[in-house]
Amino acid sequence: MISSVIVLGAGSAGLMAALAVKRHFPELRVQVVRDPALGIIGVGESTTPNVPSFLFDFLRIDPGHFYAVANPTWKIGIHFLWGPRPHFQFPFTKQLDVQLNGLARPNGFYCTDDFSFADSGSALMVHGKAFRRAPNGAPDIRDHAYHIFNPDYVKALEMVGKGWGIEFVDGAMEGAERGPQGVAAILLKDGRRLAADFFIDASGFRSELLGRVLEEPFVSFGSSLYCDRAIVGGWNRTTEPILPYTTAETMDAGWCWQIEHEKLVNRGYVYCSSAISDDEARAEFLRKNPKAEAWSHAVKFKSGRYRRGWVENVVAMGNAGGFVEPLEATALMLLCAHCQTLVPILRESNLSPPPTLRKLYNEFFVQSWDEIRNFLSIHYRFNTRLDTPFWRQCRADVDVSGVQDLLDFYEENGPTRLCRHLVGNRGQEMGVHSAFGIEGYLVILTGNRVPYKNMHTATDEERERWSAHLANLAEQARSGMTVEEALASIRGDPVY
Repeated sequence: MISSVIVLGAGSAGLMAALAVKRHFPELRVQVVRDPALGIIGVGESTTPNVPSFLFDFLRIDPGHFYAVANPTWKIGIHFLWGPRPHFQFPFTKQLDVQLNGLARPNGFYCTDDFSFADSGSALMVHGKAFRRAPNGAPDIRDHAYHIFNPDYVKALEMVGKGWGIEFVDGAMEGAERGPQGVAAILLKDGRRLAADFFIDASGFRSELLGRVLEEPFVSFGSSLYCDRAIVGGWNRTTEPILPYTTAETMDAGWCWQIEHEKLVNRGYVYCSSAISDDEARAEFLRKNPKAEAWSHAVKFKSGRYRRGWVENVVAMGNAGGFVEPLEATALMLLCAHCQTLVPILRESNLSPPPTLRKLYNEFFVQSWDEIRNFLSIHYRFNTRLDTPFWRQCRADVDVSGVQDLLDFYEENGPTRLCRHLVGNRGQEMGVHSAFGIEGYLVILTGNRVPYKNMHTATDEERERWSAHLANLAEQARSGMTVEEALASIRGDPVY
């Protein structure tokens, strides 16, 4: 029976996992081991809507504390500079997995020419507004995620953890002691031995326990996701409006993100090192972002996951279990899903999880990571925006076999809602697909103008109905609230 837990790593993954365990099992002794020499990565991070739910519903963190310390701004979707269209939006509301009253087919069949926006969320994005105004003049805050600055986010979580009785141990891991259940203790460089019944490996790319100590094999996603480097930079905000979305912009050998903080604009170029050198990538990044400074040398990474996420008495969280580039902000999304899978297993087993429950967790772990790989792969396979060697190779060779049945179905039938039956099931049941699901696939395929055979010719009545729908959305969006106005409202300083 588990009575003590050690979490190796004090970044967002380690702290979120530690808080999940401590909140639901307050009787456990939970220690977080942090290496002061590693520090906290000072970058912006983008989330999906399951993160606010995880923080305020699953963990029951006080929202006032979170907003005061973490200083987030709101994200209501992703603005794609991608594919043949000038742009398209992927909001956290439904544009295409829905059928407007009065139309014969689902919404996607009416977006062949203009796909600027098709619902309230995407209309708000186009008009630079974060939320609709409630009748009392306050922001109607719903269907949102966050842009957060990692050091502030970690500080907020750490403060909560200390208040809940989580112990923080400063020290660098030198090795581990094996035992009959897997890992018996971790050994610090200063000679201390820290023993526990259960270990959460949140040591990032190093995967100290799962990868190095237990030698779990790594499964590469390299045939689907070619990018393996990132340059991070940005600039201090001056007169630029705070946009209510993350931007994903096609670059010569990858793509560039833009994350909107209140006082900072964070940019990062994710690229493929076999298609462009680090120096060439840096030069392209700075040329296309003249306000930016590159804050770091190229960060190397590899996309993939470990064969299992839970081995013996060690479960990996965050980058220690797997990693994919942040094209759909899935890192914290999966972390929340994995924590919310682990906790019920521990509860159902009375803190004595048998092999069958570990196997169940690992099946979900594999399915959730592989579904992310499948979803990201179609972003590359169908992006025709640039005709560079990198993008030509992506269109020719990116492995989309994991979702080929869906692509074949779409090619024949178009953006019908029946596509949902070809998307994985367990992840949806357990919440991992809350950020995209079939809606996401339809948005990316429609946004990139992927052709299909079953075209629909709208009647005059349908065109009139659709045009009125778009006009109504635009009118509502124009009266919405900007991020700046919403921030002032929640801080008690109205500006309207």
